Formats: sequence, structure tokens, C-alpha cells
Amino acid sequence: MSFQTVTMMLLEGFAENGLIFIMTLLFALPLGLILTFGSMSSFLPLKWLTKTFVWIIRGTPLMLQLFVVMYVPGLLFDISMPGSLFGIRISPRMFSALIAFVINYAAYFSEIYRGGIESIPRGQYEAGQVLGMTKRQIFFKVVLMQVVKRIIPPMGNEIITLVKDTSLARVIAVQEILWIAEEFTAMGLVWPLFYTGVYFLAFNGILTLLFGYIEKKLSYYRG
Repeated sequence: MSFQTVTMMLLEGFAENGLIFIMTLLFALPLGLILTFGSMSSFLPLKWLTKTFVWIIRGTPLMLQLFVVMYVPGLLFDISMPGSLFGIRISPRMFSALIAFVINYAAYFSEIYRGGIESIPRGQYEAGQVLGMTKRQIFFKVVLMQVVKRIIPPMGNEIITLVKDTSLARVIAVQEILWIAEEFTAMGLVWPLFYTGVYFLAFNGILTLLFGYIEKKLSYYRG
């Protein structure tokens, strides 16, 4: 099989990884912020419920969560996963992978958000109150950009990890790039399996440059 053919087939598989990556960020970033507000809530039942949920998700393997989302709804509740998302046709296995990834990364993002918010000195909130600002104004006009600046490095690390973690979707038979590479291995071609590293390295290289640029642009926000 020619190098060009292998490259194109692996690229098709990497498109599945890209879909998981994009959809996870799209939904996990805002969901993580919601979880953060829940874990920082003064309403204790909500606070401890959220913290327990985050603890369970962060404390169990993503691979196990993929299996749970894929098989438990059907086995226990006779619920089948839909075959489309916002009008886009996807396999039920891909839908299950997206749910598992969104929930998993929302939990991690929530802790990054919480750490960023809690790192802001209390005096800045008090100064805003002295100036007559509401809590909403203090958060969006005083705190938010400082939080963004502080969470960019850990958020970048987590997003780069997400790129690599998308390959775990193959455990529930999502035909991403490693799934296709393993099919080549079964045919006696080993090099495509190692060749997949080029795709991940290139994508993560772009992300590294992007986050470096963002950090540089926000460098004037000093803690």
C-alpha cells in the first residue's frame, strides 16, 4: 500500500479525533464554568454535590467512563444513543464518546477555573465594592481577565492532553486514527502505527504556538 494512500486514510481517521476535540472544547469549557460556580456556591448541598461529582469524574479513568456511557444506558434503561448531533449524522459510538469526553474534561476545567478565581486577592473584590461596583461588575471588569491570564498555562496543558486522549475513543470502536493504524498493523504494516505520531505532534505543535501567543498578548496583566 502506497505512502499517499496510508496518509489519506490516516487523515480521515484523524478527522474523527478532530471532531471529538472540537466538540469537547465547545461544550466542556462552559460546562466547567457552571461546575465551578456550583463547587463555590454558598448553598452547601449544591456545593458538596458538585464537589462529589467532580471527585468521581477526576478519580476514575476516562476509559472506564467511555464504557459506562456506551453500555450502561442500554443495559440498565434500554436507552439507545442518537445517530445525529445538531443535524450532523454521527454514529451512536461517537455520540457516546462525546458525552464521556465532555463530562470528563468539564470536571478538570472546573478545577482550573476555581483555582484561577480563588487566586485573585480578596482586596480586589473589596476595592470594587468600595467603588460602588456590583458583584457582577467586579467579576467581569476586574477579575475575569486576570483569571484568564492565570489559567492559560494549565488550560493549555489540559487541552494538549485532550488531543492525545481522543485516541481512547477507539476502545468503544470509534474509527479514529489509531483504530485505522491498528488495522494496517493487522495487515502486516507496522510503520503507519508510528506514523500517527506525526499527526499528533503537528497538531499539538500548532496549539503550543497558539497558547504561547495568547500568553504573550496577555502578559501585561500582572498578578
